[in-house]
Amino acid sequence: MSRKVWILAFTTILLWGSTFAAIRASLLGGYTPGHLILVRYSVASLAFVFVAMLPGKKIRMPDRKDIPLLALLGFIGISVYHAGITFGEMTVSAGAVGMMIGAAPIVTAIIAVLFLKEKLGGIGWTGMGIGFAGIILITLGTAEGFSISVGAVYVLISVIATSVFFAGQKPFLRKYKPVELVAYFSWAGTIPFLIFSPGVVDTVTQATTEANASAVYAGIFPAAIAYVTWSTALSLGDASKVTSMMYLEPAVAVITAWIWLGEWPSGLSLIGGAVALAGVIVVQVLGGRKKRKLSRAA
Repeated sequence: MSRKVWILAFTTILLWGSTFAAIRASLLGGYTPGHLILVRYSVASLAFVFVAMLPGKKIRMPDRKDIPLLALLGFIGISVYHAGITFGEMTVSAGAVGMMIGAAPIVTAIIAVLFLKEKLGGIGWTGMGIGFAGIILITLGTAEGFSISVGAVYVLISVIATSVFFAGQKPFLRKYKPVELVAYFSWAGTIPFLIFSPGVVDTVTQATTEANASAVYAGIFPAAIAYVTWSTALSLGDASKVTSMMYLEPAVAVITAWIWLGEWPSGLSLIGGAVALAGVIVVQVLGGRKKRKLSRAA
């Protein structure tokens, strides 16, 4: 994986890792889950309208034949994913949600191998296994632990949704610019959230300043900017290799929740973060080195 792809993916992970604390801050500050996702993605959608109006940044209309699948991916990757995450955080801590989402690379890698004909190799799968072991350690070290609650089920649905979304958008990256794709997905994914419109004005006016600021932050940075950097990374690299970077997201989520919300990580969680990082190193460094050797031999 090139340095540019690595930087784009890492920037995305930093922003996404902060999302869970931002969501919890908004929920604690007076937002309901439905109103929060509506405000977040209204902000994100408006941001892409602004981008579309900038000189030289024209966002083309998608081909008519692509609209149904783009809309479906927007529903899966935006509507289902973020609804699951936000409603899940009503009963699951920000750090624990981030850790559970860390399982997404396993599902994405399987989808990429089965449907996108990508090859991960023995080293890649080993790295994935190490990363998953790190996720388990982080989860065990979390105060709430892992329990099959309603919130946990919501988050697990989000894991599947985001994996399908990441793998499914890959073919479109050959045809559309990343910013165009993310705009399509954001607009399509925001529409279902309009069901939460009743009472949203009252929620915004009665919420704390921190809650409103967190909602706007989550709409602009993790929801808009981060998806563009991620789609760009996916357009330049293999879906399975790029998504292996998501093993860093739980560590970022734990640290952010610690700083922002006072959720102190345990020693076991920190060890799990180190193990997860080792999994990324195995996939990115050793896997990439083997691929370069094979290329030279050819």
